[in-house]
Amino acid sequence: MTGEIIAVALGLLVGLSLGALGGGGSTLAVPILVFVAGLQAQDATTASLLVVGVASAFGVVSHFRNGNVRLGAGIAFGAAGIFGSRIGLLVNRSLDENALLLGFSALIIFVAVRMYRSIDKSESARRPLVEDRPVADSAGIATKQRVSVAPRLDLSMLALAKLAGAATAVGLLTGLFGVGGGFAVVPALTLLLKFPAKQAIGTSLVVIVINATIALAMRSGNLGFDWAVVGPFLVTVTAGVVVGTRISKGIDAARLTRAFALMLGVVAVYTAASTIVA
Repeated sequence: MTGEIIAVALGLLVGLSLGALGGGGSTLAVPILVFVAGLQAQDATTASLLVVGVASAFGVVSHFRNGNVRLGAGIAFGAAGIFGSRIGLLVNRSLDENALLLGFSALIIFVAVRMYRSIDKSESARRPLVEDRPVADSAGIATKQRVSVAPRLDLSMLALAKLAGAATAVGLLTGLFGVGGGFAVVPALTLLLKFPAKQAIGTSLVVIVINATIALAMRSGNLGFDWAVVGPFLVTVTAGVVVGTRISKGIDAARLTRAFALMLGVVAVYTAASTIVA
């Protein structure tokens, strides 16, 4: 019973990450549900889809009110991951619990490294572009003035292929491990589509909702987890998302991302070690 209470409390951490960073929190949900709440691995991945999907939907509403959601882009990205989600689910059903958890620990390490290393790249991509443009002064004499310009959207075949690949990969990971994939969606939207940081975070939650809904629908006949644990966990994760969305305006996202990435590394080592010892 103590473990279940701790798991519910840790749901706040999962939600805070989803709301403030747009991703990463779902990679904590499965280890918490397995090692703290005592769920089986397959049940935990299914429960994670439900929790992350519902909580992210609340986050979308908050971000949408703040003008930080590009709904069309989010729907397109999410829809592009349907095929990957189906493949991921088939693989999930074919793995035993230990193999699934070892694979998940590898995913957590990847996410931690990805989040840590993407900070500088994302900040560079979000930095305003500056160009010299001719401006006439009061006397009609043209002079050059440095002005900020919006980054140009890259719609080349290579960029679109990268987006399609990212969407498929996110869908695959959602179906396989029950994660939302925001850790991959945010960098893709920021680096490839030049979304501002807050819009990338808000839009990523749309993608997470779509991916989680699709993957959960594919598992609709396998919802045998313990609702006495998952229900309260869902409530705390949702509360964390709402709070994370509200405080995202005043936090240092880079510092928070680094700290969260380091914590994920610790969780990955614990997950792998516990699985091997067991």
